[in-house]
Amino acid sequence: MTFTSINPATGSTLAEFPAHTAADIEAKLALASDAARLWRRTPVATRAAVVARLAELLDAETDRLGRMMTLEMGKPLRAAMEEAAKCAAACRYYAEHGPAFIADRPVQDTEHRSYVAYEPIGVVLAVMPWNFPFWQAIRFIAPALVAGNAGLLKHASNVPQCALELESLVTRAGAPAGVFQTLLIPGDAVAAVLSDPRVAAATLTGSEGAGSKVAAVAGKHLKKTVLELGGSDPFLVLPSADLARAVETAVKARTINNGQSCIAAKRFIIHADVYDVFTERFVATMQRLVVGDPIDMRTELGPLASVALADELEAQVAKSVSMGARLLCGGTRSAPGTAWFPATVLTDIPESAPAFTDELFGPVACLFRVPDLDAAIRVANATRFGLAASVWTTVADEQERCAREIDAGSVFVNDMVVSDPRFPFGGVKSSGYGRELSDLGMREFTNVKTVRIRVSGSASAGHTE
Repeated sequence: MTFTSINPATGSTLAEFPAHTAADIEAKLALASDAARLWRRTPVATRAAVVARLAELLDAETDRLGRMMTLEMGKPLRAAMEEAAKCAAACRYYAEHGPAFIADRPVQDTEHRSYVAYEPIGVVLAVMPWNFPFWQAIRFIAPALVAGNAGLLKHASNVPQCALELESLVTRAGAPAGVFQTLLIPGDAVAAVLSDPRVAAATLTGSEGAGSKVAAVAGKHLKKTVLELGGSDPFLVLPSADLARAVETAVKARTINNGQSCIAAKRFIIHADVYDVFTERFVATMQRLVVGDPIDMRTELGPLASVALADELEAQVAKSVSMGARLLCGGTRSAPGTAWFPATVLTDIPESAPAFTDELFGPVACLFRVPDLDAAIRVANATRFGLAASVWTTVADEQERCAREIDAGSVFVNDMVVSDPRFPFGGVKSSGYGRELSDLGMREFTNVKTVRIRVSGSASAGHTE
């Protein structure tokens, strides 16, 4: 088997890489296991220094790394360079704050010297997607390495260059051999790696199906998992909203990364009082987006990551229209059989249509007219997903109700949803469980250990359980 890197903008093959053999995988597991034992005993300041050096490399090579991402999965170059810069910022964040996040936490106890320790758990398998090929991996790598864990990366099969580059960057940053390695393996090989006793846990960002499979294997072997899965994020616009900003942000939120983001706004829930004005402006702005070569810095919308993804998206839109949804713009490819898909807007969507029930992974916006706030919140929650939401209103009571009543891992008011290393990131319902980023994400893959050392001469223990 080989892993092929294909430029989705042109369909041309960029590179091919042989899959790792069973012997390769065994060698990498053995190396990771040995490295984890040594790395956990390495002072946290030294581990943080490696991640700080990784930040320096990412900053220094933003142009090269951005171009690699763009050529391999099609995101606009400007966005790819911003992704590399964001990775550097996350590394700096954990290099600076990570040691404090896992420092022993004293607990007041008159009879003992007591504290809570956050210790590394060992080798963690990361199963990552192609849509943010560096960011998705770095937001695992940076906290995991500072925490003292070793990592194995099974990246998406269409971004092998990015996957191998990540291993190279970590090595160049000074990490010892085996602390972080890339596995070029197919999806059906993940179960065997996760089942191996040398692997302690797994984190996955991807589809519901992939998450369910990884969770099932991990559950069988009683291993910890963190899952960040799909999203059908609502974008609520209420009468008091600044419509100009709401429209501008809505277009960006739907088309970021060519519409291929779990936290991209997908369902636009608009109060009837502003629906017509919002819709007219939104559709016009979507139609004005600059579509073209993603390497061109002027491009705002490039191709999807593969022809197969464009095929699937076109089928979802066509089925929704056949079931009664109304197409306001876009919907079909001007060049069938390619990865290019136009900015698309749907409305009047039946509840049974794919555009209502499923995640549309591409630049397709679904508009819903609602009569009041109660209906807006009801529609926002009428999905099996619960990753994030954006709400546009200047009324304090409406802001508070939405923040409290929308089922999601994040709610942003008068702003676009983004991930940020300072804040926990993750979802509820079919969007997964556990958290990445912040101190909480860093501690997900630690052993939270209680330590109580009895002080000499203190009274004997009382209640036990």
